[in-house]
Amino acid sequence: MAGSAHPHIVVLSSLFPSQIQPGAGLFIRERMFRVGKHLPLSVVSPTPWFPLQSLIQKLKPYFRPGAPKHERQSGIDVWFPHFLSVPGLLKGWDGMMMAIGALPRMRHLKRCGKLDIIDTHFAYPDGYAACLLSRWLGVPYTLTLRGTESRHLQTPSLRTKALQAIKCASQVFSVSDSLKKLAVEHGADASKIEVVGNGVDIERFSRIERRAARTAIGIPSGVPILISVGGLVRRKGFHRVIEILPKLRIQFPELMYLIVGGPSPEGNNRKQLEQQIETLGLRECVRFMGAVKPDDLPPLLSAADVFVLATSNEGWANVLLEAMACGLPVVTTDVGGNREVVSDETLGIITPFGDQNALEEAICQALNMIWDGDHIRQYAQKNSWDERVERLCAHFSSIAPVRENKQ
Repeated sequence: MAGSAHPHIVVLSSLFPSQIQPGAGLFIRERMFRVGKHLPLSVVSPTPWFPLQSLIQKLKPYFRPGAPKHERQSGIDVWFPHFLSVPGLLKGWDGMMMAIGALPRMRHLKRCGKLDIIDTHFAYPDGYAACLLSRWLGVPYTLTLRGTESRHLQTPSLRTKALQAIKCASQVFSVSDSLKKLAVEHGADASKIEVVGNGVDIERFSRIERRAARTAIGIPSGVPILISVGGLVRRKGFHRVIEILPKLRIQFPELMYLIVGGPSPEGNNRKQLEQQIETLGLRECVRFMGAVKPDDLPPLLSAADVFVLATSNEGWANVLLEAMACGLPVVTTDVGGNREVVSDETLGIITPFGDQNALEEAICQALNMIWDGDHIRQYAQKNSWDERVERLCAHFSSIAPVRENKQ
């Protein structure tokens, strides 16, 4: 049987969807499975494990829910080996432990001729693990900077390992120019880093008729609606929007706020949000819509007037483009690559992070404005995946030697 002349890519990522955690790392799968339509691909997603993990899960049910050993997703093999990780301690060892946990599967893939390039995401621990595996197995690796680097490069115990991962990669991709600049400020080679932002699936994310969208969730057509989408963790800033709802409802008495999302690998702060809502007397105007599959998200976005993401840290938030693809203006904070996504005032409003008065004013302004939904959607269409995937495939093909077809 003839072998592939294309390089075999193995995605190494500790964040990847599974049947147990369907919402984890969707942005990585979205990009790399599109690459997998052009180049042979498999995935190794090491999951953290600790001997007393089951005891902690009795107190925190969403703590490290785990993953199956193997899944077949869209025709692509995904393995989930364990690696030793002590909760809250010894984070400087996670990269090494992750590499050791992934090594048996990676070695097997190489023996089978199915490993020419390791493609990893996040400089630490994933990038550092790829750096070690690259050395042990004699294969090159690529690295994508996705936003956690802003924290790791400020942490002395992790900075050296994160920089080593960036400097030793054959090619570095960054989802935003701000992340590239951050890496360069810490000594990375600018010529080796290419900005490749996340794209949006225009066929999946498109507007549906607003009245029908609102009827489906039982909200009248004249009610102003804000919507936020993301994992229920403090970083995403749902609590910041809830905090200003009492003032917003003075001007917009019928205002509704839809929170779309569920537990994530970062945690789950729904109880804290529910308590905040109860304390502020907002039970009637805030709805938790739960975790929603990507295919079910466009109707919820189409029902809303403004998308809000009061986040404290992002690389390149896919959900901003997904909202725009449904014609929604965006109000978000000036962190990470958000300003690069919401690149002009016809698309939304950028506010300083931590300034609640500015966030309130921006949302009021956005609700009072008449936005050109067609223009916003056209901007999203220019950020589709096709051009990005073409560039990624060209890099992968240039890094690994072309395989000879074998009989």
